[in-house]
Amino acid sequence: MLTVVGRAGTPLPEAAATALAEAALVIGPPRRLEGLPVAPGTRLIPADDVVDALRGVDVRKQDVVIVVDGDPGHFGIVRELLDQGHAPDVLPGTPLVARAFAHAGLPWEDALVVSARDGNLDRAANACRAHPKVAVLTGPGAGPAELARALFPVTPRSFVVCEDLDGPSERVVHVRPAEATTRPWNEPEVVLVLDNRRALGERGWISGATLTPAGWALPADAFGDGHGPGPETRAVALARLGPRVGDMIWDVGSGDGSIAIECARFGAAVVAIERDHAACERIRENVRLHRVKVAMARGDVRAMLGHVPEPDAVFIGRGGPETVRTCAGLAAGRLVAIAGEGEAEPMLDVLAEAGFTAEAVRLQTVAITRGTAGAPPEPPASVTIVWGGRGARAPERRPSPASRPIETIPGPPGGPEA
Repeated sequence: MLTVVGRAGTPLPEAAATALAEAALVIGPPRRLEGLPVAPGTRLIPADDVVDALRGVDVRKQDVVIVVDGDPGHFGIVRELLDQGHAPDVLPGTPLVARAFAHAGLPWEDALVVSARDGNLDRAANACRAHPKVAVLTGPGAGPAELARALFPVTPRSFVVCEDLDGPSERVVHVRPAEATTRPWNEPEVVLVLDNRRALGERGWISGATLTPAGWALPADAFGDGHGPGPETRAVALARLGPRVGDMIWDVGSGDGSIAIECARFGAAVVAIERDHAACERIRENVRLHRVKVAMARGDVRAMLGHVPEPDAVFIGRGGPETVRTCAGLAAGRLVAIAGEGEAEPMLDVLAEAGFTAEAVRLQTVAITRGTAGAPPEPPASVTIVWGGRGARAPERRPSPASRPIETIPGPPGGPEA
């Protein structure tokens, strides 16, 4: 039998103590095996990779206990054990994140919890850019120093770095991100990344990240005097950009910041890149109005390369084929651009050369208001949108209904059949 016990520094519950007392073999990180109430003769295997240490052990012939920190079902090993065919009994301790926020003296139902492990450092950093209260689970190569460097130059943020919570080497340190890059850390477990102006948060009804906005492709008058794309154009652009938590989006030639703001409302980290001073002021005003987080970079996009975090997706409001070429040379997987007269074909060619699957569409819209439905139609306003994607696998198609056997499910006696 296999049991997973989560330790939290507090006395073990009776069920966990019984499982350990009856175990023939106990596996866990060295510091979590200290002081366990095991029977004489119980074999202890210290291992940082407890799943790997379990390989070759027949849990059907002996009682085996894995000891880990906190809640093993929350970014823990339960998923890996299930993937390998095990069906463990799980006895969780208090989650690391709950203990970390308790030390910080903050509620955490509105906190976003992410893992920087397993190559997810950049996505975790983007989540910290976009959200005021984030708990980051850390690991080798993805600790406080690496997280602070990935976040640079985001301000204002503060770190609460938690090491060995409730253990003999417990340390909880409040630092600025710049200081986190220079201090030595001893196997930190979780870092709270806080915007202290909004760290208290608001009382809500759902835990975790903010909900997807109730409405998007907002009306034109939501962004002032109409210097950006209209709502129909934004609807198509947002559908192709696919902004989400953990993404970095560039809005190049931002205009009124409407695309940047809509992406930020979906939880993405966003940088608005704009050369015109008046447009920059307009963007800042709209960002304040919509109460979202958008970073502002004034200048040409070519000058931003190497100074702004690499994007996952790029929107180009203006700039033509050369701006598309510049952005297509980045690692972004999705790119959307507004094409001027005669620019669509060159943009498609640039995207295809850069390895994108490219498409374009011309939208024509006519506003119909009350009292004008029967009037002669106005000349439609048109805009051409070019987009491309790369690196995403298409889902496998299911067999068509014609090639599948049809099963008839009988209904109740005397009733209709499905």
